[in-house]
Amino acid sequence: MGTVLAFHAHPDDEVLLTGGTLALLAAQGHRVVLVVACDGVMGEATGARGRARLDELEASAAVLGVARVVHLGYADSGHGPVLYPDPPDRQRFARADADEAAGRLAGLLRGEGADILLSYDRQGGYGHRDHIRVHEVGARAAELAGTPRLLEATVPREPIIRWFAVLRRLRLLRRYDADTARNAGTPRAEITHRLDVRRFARHKRAALAAHRSQVYGGGRSARLFRVLSRLPVPLFALLLGREWFAEQPVGHAARRAQPEADQVTGSSPGGPPAGG
Repeated sequence: MGTVLAFHAHPDDEVLLTGGTLALLAAQGHRVVLVVACDGVMGEATGARGRARLDELEASAAVLGVARVVHLGYADSGHGPVLYPDPPDRQRFARADADEAAGRLAGLLRGEGADILLSYDRQGGYGHRDHIRVHEVGARAAELAGTPRLLEATVPREPIIRWFAVLRRLRLLRRYDADTARNAGTPRAEITHRLDVRRFARHKRAALAAHRSQVYGGGRSARLFRVLSRLPVPLFALLLGREWFAEQPVGHAARRAQPEADQVTGSSPGGPPAGG
């Protein structure tokens, strides 16, 4: 068995992008470590309010079978034209020195002896500044730590425009435009791993529901989260039962990706991580 470290931007990202994959890996007996760059709080991270998002992350991780959860120490940078000043107690991730952040992550990769790092594609999915920084920091950290494999969580670009149009008509996604959809995700030809995680749909839905402040809050994503968390499991599985990754080279020791592999952990279900 091996160790997989999943690097995400904010609490709740781990569910939407990789929840089924993390549950699958944990069920196969691999050690799964979850690292978030940001705590999800825009202001000062003090008291119950400052801890709530990370507590929800711990609850979500427990549902998915994650062995360890780590906050890298940064604040949420927000999504929009304005990058607000840093809170008094920590730095926004978008302003963090990429090498310093990569050094922190590389220390975790080395300490865990990680066989695989899960990160984000170069677009950060849909262009969020923190997600793009996860891509940059993840690639650098894998190189610094000598992590054998780097897989970037993504979605196929081609169907995104259709989904964006549907969600906008339902008024579930108002702040994104057609240009965002055209540049989001990864072309199908560049996706190397396609995972069917429908049998973990119940875990994924429960992990999403654990992020109560996002599901029941007043944020822009709350309505969409409420709809998803209340879907019957079969419908949730139909919509969110597949996850995608694009394997990328790591420094000069990269290996050729396996386009037909159907498991992050190798070409056969239950096999150990390649290079582990």
